[in-house]
Formats: sequence, C-alpha cells, structure tokens
Amino acid sequence: MTSHIMPTYGRLDVTFTKGEGAWLWDQDNKRYLDALSGIAVCSLGHAHPAVHKALCAQSQQLVHTSNLYHIPGQEKLATKLCELSGMDNVFFSNSGAEANEAAIKIARLFGHEKNHTNPTIIVMQQSFHGRTMATLSATGNPKVQAGFEPLLNGFVHVPFNDIAAIESVLKQHDNIVAILVEPVQGEGGVNIPAPDYLNKIRALCDQHDILMMLDEVQTGIGRTGAWFAFQHNHIIPDVCTLAKALGNGMPIGACMAKGKASKLLTAGKHGSTYGGSPLACSVALAVLNTIEEQQLCQQASDKGNAIAQAFSTRLKNNPHIVNIRNKGMMIGIELDLPCAELVSLALDAGLLINVTGDTSIRLLPPLIISYEQIDLLVDILSSLIDGYTT
Repeated sequence: MTSHIMPTYGRLDVTFTKGEGAWLWDQDNKRYLDALSGIAVCSLGHAHPAVHKALCAQSQQLVHTSNLYHIPGQEKLATKLCELSGMDNVFFSNSGAEANEAAIKIARLFGHEKNHTNPTIIVMQQSFHGRTMATLSATGNPKVQAGFEPLLNGFVHVPFNDIAAIESVLKQHDNIVAILVEPVQGEGGVNIPAPDYLNKIRALCDQHDILMMLDEVQTGIGRTGAWFAFQHNHIIPDVCTLAKALGNGMPIGACMAKGKASKLLTAGKHGSTYGGSPLACSVALAVLNTIEEQQLCQQASDKGNAIAQAFSTRLKNNPHIVNIRNKGMMIGIELDLPCAELVSLALDAGLLINVTGDTSIRLLPPLIISYEQIDLLVDILSSLIDGYTT
C-alpha cells in the first residue's frame, strides 16, 4: 500500500486499535503489555476514565478560543503547577520542544539584559531537547543533528555529570547565561547523575548569576518518584520545562519560570496559537488531580525500585549485563553489546520496550502498572535478554 506520510519514522510492524490501563491491542486483537507508555506520556495508562471524562466534558463546552482572551482552565492549571513546583509562572505550548524553545528564548533575553551580544547556554553531551532548530542545536547527539547544519550558535556542550567541565567553561567564557540539563537523560540511555549533581549546578548558577534550566519533559509529572525530579535535591531551578505526561496523550507543553526568569517573557515576546487551550488544560488538570489523589508519585518510586530489583535478581548471572539503573519509573538495563533487535523480539512476545544508545534497554511503564503486570514484564524481558545474549 502506498503511503503519503513522509518516512520520518522507522515504524514497527504493528497497528494498535485500542488500549486499557497498561495494555494495548492490535488490529488482530493481540494483546501487548506497554512498558513504554508512548515514550513516558501515558503515565495513567490508556483510556483512563479521568482523561476520558475531561475530554468529553470540555469538548462539549469549548475547545479553542486562542490566547487573545482569558482562559480560566489555563489559569487553574498554571496555579496548580506553581503550587506543586514552587515556580512563579507558566507559559503553555503544545510540546516539549516548544517548551524548551521558550526556555532558550528566556535565557537569551536574560543575556541581552546583561548586555551580552552572544548569550551562550551550557548544554550536555548525549542530551535530547527536541527537533526544532534551536532545540536540535542544544541537543548533544550528532546523529540527530546530521544534515541540518548550520546549527544555531550560542551553545557549548560538556559531558553529562561532570561539574569540572562546567566550571572550566565558566572560567573560559564571560557570555554564559544559563545551564540547560535533564535531571536524568532519557534518550541518552537513562543516564542518572551523581546525587548532588543538580545541587552543584544550582550553586554554580547562583555564584555566576546565570539561569539553572531543567528539561523535565521526560522526568516530570511523577515519573521519578516526585512531581519533579529537582525535588529529590531540595532545590528550585529558574526555569523548568514539561510536556509528555502532563497531558497523558493530549498535546501540551509548559515552561515554568521563577524569580528573575519569570519577568522576561512579556507581551509580544512569545506566543502560541494552540498553547494552553481549554481542552488541553482541562485534561492536564485531570491528570494532575488523579496523580495526586491516587498518590502515584510514591507508587512510581516504589514500583520503579521493585522493577529494578527484580531485574537485578533475575539477570544477576548474565555476564552481558553492565548495570541496571533507575530513578523511579525510568529504568535502564545496559548490555555490553548492541541490543536494538530486542525491540522486535519483545514485540513478538507481546511487550513494548525501547532501546537507546544502541546498548541500553529503556523502560517507562505507566505509573498505574500493577505488581502482577510487573512480574510479567520482568519474566518476559529477562527471558528475552538471556536468550539474546546466550
């Protein structure tokens, strides 16, 4: 069959027709355990009643008016996010890349206010911030940048989890205006930094009067075991970006700011036609309220640790396992050999997983996954890994 869709994705040979909780069904009614959640999006699983109710109720009233007018649901959502995070205000967009674009614009405005003609942001190698030109330039992965040169200037890449490298750049450059970092690198392979890494970045930003900007598009909204990953470190950034799980599949992004960073985007400086629509905000509020009511942040911590421990037990005798790491429900299983083939093998076995960086299996299960489903996940994937590495 001829497709008129641009071939920008290497799609797996499966078409899903319905979902419920942690399960998906394909067009042949085969059932799959979803351990990827639409890449950390569907934290409440599929067809969640609260999401369904919010979508139906709001769509019967009002879907879109534009940001030319006040949007009550947007005000409610911004207030809720600021209460949960300790931030001051929010700009709403439609995606994580757009949220990061807003963060980059905030950093440049901050730099120009300090009379920097070439404001520069420190970013990390192996990072991923999006596929727009600015976020692609900030991303620390040459593979996704290839063919799109010339990239935007104004970014300096340093190794992740390396404070000395950041300090070196700060000594060499007098035009640094911000540090942009993921608390845990998702696309980079579930790379978890030292426990005090973010604290040290916060201290450096304070010392040099630059912005600490956290990309929590993947780590935010409960996935790491707290509403926001920075809360594990008892700090607050100047800018924090969100998307993915905020809408549980309804497109929405958010750029939250605090203090000096919260005063820079004024009328006419930035905008979005669809950003913060009544429909998107209604769903996002339902998501936040459900996570809060069902205490899913704590469950993410408990269940994520249980998954990692179960894999450690099952795979302890496999010599090809480099390590098993997790931060809440972000789990990485690193092998000492390329293992992308495991994605299709798992699909055949009725399990959805992902492989990043060629050698790391990435698991991002929905926060509502049951312990029975966790046992099934560990059993299927451990058997596949043992068979693949034998």
